[in-house]
Amino acid sequence: MAEMSWQDYRDKIKANAVVILPVGSTEEHGPHLPLGVDVILSTGFAEGLAREINGVVAPAIMYGFKGETGGGPIFPGTIELNAVTLISLVHDVLEELIADGVKRIFIMNGHYENEMFLLEAMDLITKKHPDVKIVESAWWDQIDDALVEKVFDEVSFPGWAVEHAAIAETSLTMYFAPDLVRMDRFVEEERIRVLNYHVSPIKREIFPKLGSPSTSRSSSREKGQLIVDRVLAGFKAVVREEFA
Repeated sequence: MAEMSWQDYRDKIKANAVVILPVGSTEEHGPHLPLGVDVILSTGFAEGLAREINGVVAPAIMYGFKGETGGGPIFPGTIELNAVTLISLVHDVLEELIADGVKRIFIMNGHYENEMFLLEAMDLITKKHPDVKIVESAWWDQIDDALVEKVFDEVSFPGWAVEHAAIAETSLTMYFAPDLVRMDRFVEEERIRVLNYHVSPIKREIFPKLGSPSTSRSSSREKGQLIVDRVLAGFKAVVREEFA
């Protein structure tokens, strides 16, 4: 969308194209990955899906809700939004797309902690615009147990909540933006101690010093390719189901 003229965009909307809105975050991802991983991945998946369905990728939302597993503001470069800010931001972008005539929207989430607030924005919008359909999904929602076993073949799967800057995200960044991965900076750290409660302010001592709560050892571009193929197939099935 950002590279289209307004006439080209208008014509795509008149053809009832699905508009895909990538949403990520700007936060630390250890010493070996860039701050923009969540945006890189959500945009990469959005562009891949758009090619498959002849859709339109809207400019990405590059900031997200507070990320507990990433260590929050403990690390420089992490920029977080309050919940009400994220809801309002997504709500207003959706309103503008709908004002252009968009009827079918796919929110491509790349940041674990965003989801509840994206769903709230969707709910507020569809109550006002019942003729508009909005779907939200994250890439990890499309990964089945069989693929988890292939990707986590050398290291046990820690769960998506703490799979931060680890094998899946590292492998996907190797696939979408290999020049931004610095595995020479990777350091094996102890896994974080996952609390079964929430506390504020954040306890600095439960996070690893370099910001990688789970290991990225055994990451590869080939694993990234496996994930991309499976996830895009899943997203295409969602589009067929919901936007047929």
